[in-house]
Amino acid sequence: MPLVPEPKVVRLHVNGDVRVAAVPSHHTLLETLRYALGLTGSKQGCDKGDCGACTVLLDGQPVLACITPVWEAEGGEVTTVEGLAAPNAPHPLQDAFDRFGAAQCGFCTPGILCSAAALLQRNPEASRDEVREALSGNLCRCTGYTKILDAVLAAGRALQEREG
Repeated sequence: MPLVPEPKVVRLHVNGDVRVAAVPSHHTLLETLRYALGLTGSKQGCDKGDCGACTVLLDGQPVLACITPVWEAEGGEVTTVEGLAAPNAPHPLQDAFDRFGAAQCGFCTPGILCSAAALLQRNPEASRDEVREALSGNLCRCTGYTKILDAVLAAGRALQEREG
């Protein structure tokens, strides 16, 4: 008879809320977010850290949730694509992606939004090359990236206007 791993109770700060779940100790952050907490915005793509569809923010830094053990997120602040928007308005990135047609099938979009949000939090005046570098771990099979880069740059300008 195979041994079943004992569930571990994890306490996570996700999108501003404390969430508690009992999960197998080998679960990743992605598995916990999607299957224990019902936050399905982060996508399960390659399961080996190659595609970036699972990217979330951990303490403001992009991480690949599919290869991050859930226990590494305990004590940190996790932000998923669901947590980017304000209660009454989309995040400037979400608005720009809509206006520029930067999302096609949408599978990669949550990870790209989280990677771009981290960049613009650090540097809303990022250049096209800096945006390209920040998104280099996120693969998109539909758009060819031009509209994505344009949308991120526009969101950076919107953030600057909002702060200035």
